[in-house]
Amino acid sequence: MSARRKARKRALDFLYEADIRNASAIELVGTREESELSERDYVMELLVGVETNKAKIDELITTYAQGWDMDRMPAIDRNILRIALFEILFKGDLDDQIAASEAVEIATELSTDDSAKYINGVLGRIIILKPSFAL
Repeated sequence: MSARRKARKRALDFLYEADIRNASAIELVGTREESELSERDYVMELLVGVETNKAKIDELITTYAQGWDMDRMPAIDRNILRIALFEILFKGDLDDQIAASEAVEIATELSTDDSAKYINGVLGRIIILKPSFAL
């Protein structure tokens, strides 16, 4: 497993816990001992990026996640989408398809087959429309 995949999964752990506890993922990181420093930088980049851009990211999820509102969507799926959308919309050094593929693979591993298909569809729509977004 690549360092970035490990970092995405670790960031997902923090975002999921923060979502359930109604807390800040960044503050949760400060309460934990992190042993793998090689991925810590990317974990923090993801957490800060998601938190900083959460309003815009959640707005896009709400708009393009047809049939689901944020409260009804499983927390794991919601946070997989948040990480992927941060990478797609705000990280210029990563190909959009790689970010989407990683999100789908993580969803397949940690959520349901239906979730993976759903996440793929939402991210696909957003990638197509990305040039029209004013970020």
